[in-house]
Order: sequence, then C-alpha cells, then structure tokens
Amino acid sequence: MFFEYPHLLWLLVVPVLLLALYVFRELAERRPHLRVPSLQGWTDGSISVMSVVRHLPQALRIAALCLIIIAVARPRSSRDMERIDTEGIDIVLAMDVSTSMLARDFKPDRISAAKDIAVEFIAQRPSDRMGIVVFAGESYTQCPLTTDRATLINLMKEISTDLIEDGTAIGNGLATAVARLTSSDAPSRVVILLTDGVNNMGEIAPETAAEIAKTYRVRVYTIGVGANGTAPYPVMTPWGPDVQQMRVEIDEDLLKGLAAATGGRYFRATDNTKLSEIYSEINKMEKARTTVDSFPVYKELFGRYALAALVCLLAELLLVILIRRLP
Repeated sequence: MFFEYPHLLWLLVVPVLLLALYVFRELAERRPHLRVPSLQGWTDGSISVMSVVRHLPQALRIAALCLIIIAVARPRSSRDMERIDTEGIDIVLAMDVSTSMLARDFKPDRISAAKDIAVEFIAQRPSDRMGIVVFAGESYTQCPLTTDRATLINLMKEISTDLIEDGTAIGNGLATAVARLTSSDAPSRVVILLTDGVNNMGEIAPETAAEIAKTYRVRVYTIGVGANGTAPYPVMTPWGPDVQQMRVEIDEDLLKGLAAATGGRYFRATDNTKLSEIYSEINKMEKARTTVDSFPVYKELFGRYALAALVCLLAELLLVILIRRLP
C-alpha cells in the first residue's frame, strides 16, 4: 500500500495535539472537593462504568479525524499484471487410414499408436487451431480447424481403417489438408502428414499438392511409419485370422521431396517411442509467438477508511445521546 498524497499525513499531528489537550484538561480541571479522613463508605474501590464511557465520544471523534486524514491522503495498492497475447499456429494432421496401418510393428498397431500419440500432441498445444484429415484411397476432413480440444480428441479417437476405400492417395490427403488452411490468417500454417505406404491412388499427384502447399506458404512435415524390413500384419486365411510378415514399403524419397519443397522435414518412425519423439521435436520447432506485457493495476483503498470514519462518528453520536439520557 502507498499514499498518492503522503505529505497530507502530516495532518495527523492535529488529532495528536487534540488528544494531548483533552488529557491536559482532564488532569488540570479544578473540581469542588471535600476533605475526609477516609474513603470507606464512599466507594467500593472499583471504577464506575460512566467514568470510562464519558471519554469514548472524544476518543471516537479523534479516531474519525485520523481516518479522514488517511482517506484524504488517498491510500492505494498496486500489483503487477501480465497480459499475454498468443498468436497460435494452424495445424492440420493428415493421417493415413489404409488397411496397412493395421500392421503390428507398433503397439498395439500402427493406427492405434498414431492416434494415441497424436492425442498427446493435441493436448500439448492449447493455443493452436488444429484439424484432422484422413486419407486412404480418397480423403476427407475428419475435423475442421478448431480450438475445441475435447471434440478434436474425440474425433481423433474415432478414426479407423474401414472409413473409406482402401489405398494410399497421398496427394489427395495433402491437398485436402492444405485446402483446410487456405483461408487461415495464422502467421504459421502446418500440415503433419503421416503415412506408411506408397502413393498408388488419387486424382492429385503428391508433387502437385506440394506445389499448392508452397503457394499458400504451408509447411509440410512428413512422417513415414513402419519398421525396417518386414512387419507382422493380420490377414484372413481359409483357416481364420492369422499374422504374417509383410514387407514394409515406404516411398521415403517422395516424402522427403514433399517436405523439402515446403520448408518442412521428413521423419521416419519405426516404433512407438520414435514416433512420440518425432511429435515432440515438431512441437519444439513450431512454437507459437507469445507477447507478454507487464503493467501495474491499482486499487483505491480510501473508501474503507472513509467508511470507518463514518462509523466512528455515528458511534460517537449514539454514545452522546445515551450519556445524556442516563440519570
């Protein structure tokens, strides 16, 4: 707490002088007296209530004067506040949902691991707008750009491999993701494209989609998902479901080219841990711009002192009326 007009506090000398004057008058006042050999029979030795109460009005008046002086000096308190302005990044997660994402080189399988780690990534970026695009033989928007984390996470969890025609249309997936960002006015726009295969379907070539992304200044991070060599893959046989080792085919040259053309990077994830590390690295690279302004916030305190002074004056008035009515 501080005072806006501290020099006015010198006025507190006035109530101190009034108190001293009152005490002096009480001690120096001459009263009629009678000399007696003993006080026995005159008093029981206790102090009467009236002898104390009669001083209270003066005490309350002096207290009220002190409080008024303090209020006039304008007491205030201040504390530093921070205003944080955050400019988020618009991010679209483009995820391959072809049946090859059921391979079990990740735990429990590629698509489950990809969804779980993507959910963690979403939760770590509260100031960004994010969306989801899924693709296989074709592509569509699972969730448009939004800041509603609960909806985004729920829609991510609902992704499965049986949503659309099978295949791998990387170009369509990337083009759809970029389309979700064309109307964005965010300072940074990013697509994170995750796939485990080779482009074999779609009307839009991946290179064309990359050119579109470059035109709209959309940065593309590509992630190739799959172990090196072969991976266990569930298949249906005449004798029921079985797991067979299938060769992992990822067009890494294509994914590297898409990333390089747009200023992004290519990553290869061979297990859950590596995929989680990739998302963490992207999270560090794509930082939202934050501006912090500090400024003081003042609170006026004179009101409480003025109110206390008013209470003292009212109490003094009531005591004076009460004393006058006592016999």
